[in-house]
Amino acid sequence: GKRKIHYLFEDGKEMAEEYDMKTGQLVSRKWREKNTLGGSGKWQIEVGEPTSPFLGALEPELIKESSSNPVFMRKDTLTSFQWRIRNLPYPQEVYSISVEKEQRCCVIRTTNKKYYKKFPIPDLDRYQLPLDAAALSFTHANNTLIITYQKPKEILAAEEQLQKELKKIKAANNGDGDCKTQ
Repeated sequence: GKRKIHYLFEDGKEMAEEYDMKTGQLVSRKWREKNTLGGSGKWQIEVGEPTSPFLGALEPELIKESSSNPVFMRKDTLTSFQWRIRNLPYPQEVYSISVEKEQRCCVIRTTNKKYYKKFPIPDLDRYQLPLDAAALSFTHANNTLIITYQKPKEILAAEEQLQKELKKIKAANNGDGDCKTQ
C-alpha cells in the first residue's frame, strides 16, 4: 500500500520518500549525505515516525531514553505541514508558538519553562518562501501538542505537479518477492 521513491542528487545527497498509494499522501521523507570519507551517512528523518536508535541493537537493556520524554515528529496532511509532540501533559494555555522570521524557524515555548523547541520548515526554505505567522496554529489533546502550518499555494501547486509525475513512473519492481534462484 506504499510507493517508495528514491532520489539521488548531483551534490551526493540522497532522499527517500514513501507515499500512501490510496491517498497519495506523504508518509515519510528521509535525507542522507556522504560522510567525510565518502561513505553513506545516517538517514535524517524529515517527515514521519522517528525510529528508535535501539531497534536491532544487540544490547537494548543498556542506557536508553525515557519513554515519558517528549517525542517530536512531523506528519503532513494534504493541505498543511503538521508536527506532533507526544508526552506533553500541560494544558493548552501554557503553550505559545511563534515564528522567528530572521532565523527562519518556529519556536515553541511554555510559560512554565518546562519545554522549549526551535524547528525549521525545510520545504519553505527549499522554495525560498517567507514564514507567515498567520498560517501557524496549534491544538492540544491527549498529551499531544499538534502544530499546523497551512501550505502556501506555491507548494500545493508543486506537490500536485509532483503527484502527476509520480503516477507516470513505473515501479522498478512490483514487490512480488519472486526470487529466481538456480
